Amino acid sequence: MQTPLTLSELNQQIQQAIDSHLSPTYWVVAEIGDLRGSPRGHAYLELVEKSNQQVLAKVKANIWAYAYSSISSRFQSITGTPLKTGMKVLAQVNVQFHPVYGLSLNVKDIDPNFTLGEKARRKQETLQRLQKEGLMQLNKQFLLPTVPQKIAVISSATAAGFGDFKDQVDQNREGYRVHYKLYPATMQGDAAVASIVQAIEQIEKDQHQLPFDLMIIIRGGGAQLDLDSFDEYDLARAIANTTLPVVTGIGHERDESIADLVAHTQMKTPTAVAEFILSGYRDYEDGLNQLMKQLERKVSFSLQAEGRHLAQLEHRLNSGFSYRIQQEKEMSNLLSYKLQNTAKQITKTHYQQLIQRYESLKRASRHTLNQENALMDTIIKDLKRLDPDHYLQKGYTRTEINGRSISKTEPKAGDTMVTYGAKLKIISTINSTENHE
Repeated sequence: MQTPLTLSELNQQIQQAIDSHLSPTYWVVAEIGDLRGSPRGHAYLELVEKSNQQVLAKVKANIWAYAYSSISSRFQSITGTPLKTGMKVLAQVNVQFHPVYGLSLNVKDIDPNFTLGEKARRKQETLQRLQKEGLMQLNKQFLLPTVPQKIAVISSATAAGFGDFKDQVDQNREGYRVHYKLYPATMQGDAAVASIVQAIEQIEKDQHQLPFDLMIIIRGGGAQLDLDSFDEYDLARAIANTTLPVVTGIGHERDESIADLVAHTQMKTPTAVAEFILSGYRDYEDGLNQLMKQLERKVSFSLQAEGRHLAQLEHRLNSGFSYRIQQEKEMSNLLSYKLQNTAKQITKTHYQQLIQRYESLKRASRHTLNQENALMDTIIKDLKRLDPDHYLQKGYTRTEINGRSISKTEPKAGDTMVTYGAKLKIISTINSTENHE
């Protein structure tokens, strides 16, 4: 039996073996499984190797503050994004073994060009898959509406890009009114793909009640690797299979994303998308103006031709009917003279008849007026006799309960009665009631 060792002794031998037999540094390809900063500027992370989402290897690692400052700064300046969890990197590491903390790797350097190359490889594989499945040209088969009046917008509600789009569309100098509805989505990070796909699915559901002419996907500018979501297969497939033409304005100037390539039309920025939509309005208006000018020219030409034709007809009519008009004029003068004499005689006769009827009507009206005045006097006397105050003056009274005549209510003990005389108003309470026939 071997002589037993203490744990610290065994760990010392492991440390010596590692220091003796391993190279000072290695270049390792791995995925950053977890990355955390510390108040002192150090970075602590896990490096992971996966295959089909299965973890094949995992080890703790660290980057000391001095190296981390240099590595992270250079990585971001080249890739346009900071180091973060989920990235696949090529790291130069030194293997360390501590008797207390165990095995770990000390990261000396990270090659940013590898990360960019890995991204390009995955993008090419995705493009080949989409091409094989016939999805690259699917959305481009739609006819782009000349004047899209109802637009579904996928963007973050707080994104500067969406704000730029709104300002450009809502405040266009021509005063066009563009109707759009925002479907909010996360536009970067791990949740972006699922969020945008969900927004596309919701738009498809809403198509039955609120049909759209166009779908646009926009976001503001960002780091190159922040746009990785737009190179994902699931998002590209969702764009290709939608029933609307899709216009993208993802906000990056240098490269095309797969989402751009699958969409019907790609623009560089949200502002460019807005301008693209407005240009359709302008083209349509210009076309209408052009047609209007053509119509005006044709109408003007037709009016001129018809004017000449009418002038010819007018000349013929003037020549052909001048003699007939002269004859008719003479006949008209003769008839006018006869009509004047006849009208004077008839007017004189009717005037005498009107004078007679007037005198007769005046006598009849005077008689009728006297009769109506007599009838009015009789009615006034009857109304005075029927006036309730007339009876009150004679000593009669009127009693009410809750504003209604006592004869139209069912009085009961406890009710309050109001009795009106000629000059008095008496309020009393009913103690009891009994029938009186």
